[in-house]
Formats: sequence, C-alpha cells, structure tokens
Amino acid sequence: MILIYGAYGYTGELIAREAAERGLEFAVAGRNGTKTRGIGIELDVESRVFPADQVSGNLDGVDIVLNCAGPFADTYEHIVEACLETGTHYADITGEFSVFEALAERDREAEQAGVCLLPGAGFDVVPTDCLAGHLHGRLPGATHLRLGFEAHTSVSGGTLASALEHVGGGGKARRDGRIESVPLAADSRTIDFGAGPRNAVTIPWGDVSTAYYTTGIPNIDVYMSLPAHLEPFVRASNYAGGLLRLDPVREGIQTLAQIFVSGPSERTREREQVFVWGEARTEEETVTSRLLTPETYALTVDAATSAAARLNDSDPPTGYQTPASAFDPEFVLGLDGVEGFFDESFPEPV
Repeated sequence: MILIYGAYGYTGELIAREAAERGLEFAVAGRNGTKTRGIGIELDVESRVFPADQVSGNLDGVDIVLNCAGPFADTYEHIVEACLETGTHYADITGEFSVFEALAERDREAEQAGVCLLPGAGFDVVPTDCLAGHLHGRLPGATHLRLGFEAHTSVSGGTLASALEHVGGGGKARRDGRIESVPLAADSRTIDFGAGPRNAVTIPWGDVSTAYYTTGIPNIDVYMSLPAHLEPFVRASNYAGGLLRLDPVREGIQTLAQIFVSGPSERTREREQVFVWGEARTEEETVTSRLLTPETYALTVDAATSAAARLNDSDPPTGYQTPASAFDPEFVLGLDGVEGFFDESFPEPV
C-alpha cells in the first residue's frame, strides 16, 4: 500500500485524486486531522493523522511513503528514519538541495535496509533527470552537462515555501564533481529550448545534485528561460539572500505563501506545455536533446503517482536513486503528453 503524506496540500491532493482514479491501493496522511480525514472520506480511503515527527508507528501495512509535504527539509528526515527502520520505500516531490544531498549520503544505509530512497519524483527532477540519462547514453564520455527548461505557469504555496528553503543560499553549480555556491543567474546565454532562441540564466535546480548520481558527469549547470530585462532583478536577489537565511524571515514568508498563494487552475494544467533542453559535451563532440512535456504540476501528478505505483508493485533497486536510475531514462516517455527525445549532434562543442 502507498501512504500519501501531505495529501491535503495543493499537489498532494491532486496526486491522491489521481491515485484514486487509477484504482491504486493507498491511504492519505497528514498532521491536520480535519483536512486529512476530509480527503480520506471524499476518496473513500483510509486516513492517518500524525505530524511528520511521529511517523514511526504509523506505517503498518505501508510499502511506500510518498511525501508531498513541503518544505521537505522539515518533513523528510523523520519519515526516512521510520522508513529505514521498517523497510518501507520512500519517495517525494522535493526540489530542495539539502534533501537530495542528505539522502544521497544515506545510500549505503538504505541498501542495507533494503529500502529505495527516491526524492524528486515530480517535475523537479523527472524530465531533466531522464534527459540527462538519455544524453549520457548518447555520449558516455561527456564531461559537461547543461540542462534547462522554458515554462509559463504559476506555483502553489507549498512549492513557493519549499523553494525558499534554498533560494537564500544563492545559486549552485557542479564543478569537477563538487557542488559550488555561485550567484543566482551567474551565467546567461541564448538557448533554443524547442520554441526558438530564448534568453536563459542559471538557477539552483535539483539536477545540479541529482544528475551527477545519474550520469557521473562532473560539471553541471541548469538554466531557466528568463527575459533579459528581468535578469537584473534576479541578480539583485543575490544581495537579499542573506535575509532569507534568517529563520524568522524565511519561515514568515513561507507561512504567508502557504496561506495566500494558490496553484495553477485546472485549465492551466491542461493547456500549458514545457520545453526541456539538455546538452552534453566532450572536447570533440556535443549532443543536444529536447523534450516537450505537460505543465509542471500536471507532470508532477503523473510522474509521482506512476513512480509510487512502480515502487509499490515491483522489486525496485535499493539505496539512493534518481528517477532515471530507479527506472530508466525512458520513464519520462511513458508519462501522458510527453514527446521526445528530439536529438541533435554537432562535431565540435558549441
């Protein structure tokens, strides 16, 4: 059975409804009794009420926990501890660096417990991680990897609160196998994500962490499409980042975000698309591939539900995993509305 923790949040509820539509065996859980029981009654499934730090003892009959409760830095550790104690697989939809890196450090412990640890089973990082794995397959000797996307959508309060966990730390890039702190928008360039050339800047996306474990490529940057006139505002946030490192400031903004910020409408989720791009290179060759995916939340719901179902129904690999390593790079192509891989190659780096 799948236990969806945080099932009454914006994304968690969408995932719970999707699981019900697919006829999966699951229960809903969360710390708010009224909201948790309400979604459980509506979907006619079991509900379990407990805060994340009391998950131990609440996993009877559970094969996998799908954590949808962000900020994940506040919830993952207690849930993972209980999963390792009980031999329960763990997945989440985080995009937070601290969670990716902390779970990677528990790889051997998870292997010994026979547990799969799979963070990032949503838009961050399923399409880009699978694209990274595909590019590595095309160019196994690649030393540099660039990934990026062009998306036009709003975010939920939970997503914004989760993002604030690491924005205060500035940008991130991987250099020679190590994650380094860099300014936000440290690099800008023109990229054709799939709909023509766009200005793009580097962002602290989860693949700077995860793509290294998927591919072993030691140098990784991630870009997001951003109009050139907005670059100065993003760079200005580098100077305000110190404020977000103050717990009272960050936590106050997170609370307001979860109360007042709603996610995209159903119409938006159904209509919007995202262009995903990746480039791997050696000194002699460059290969480029692209994906076209549904809107970010629509893909997250499909990807997370599909990942949880596969972990629940199969004998998954144990230890720390990324989406492409837990399944394979083709996993993303099995999701509704995903088109690709669209491949190009060049004789010399560009």
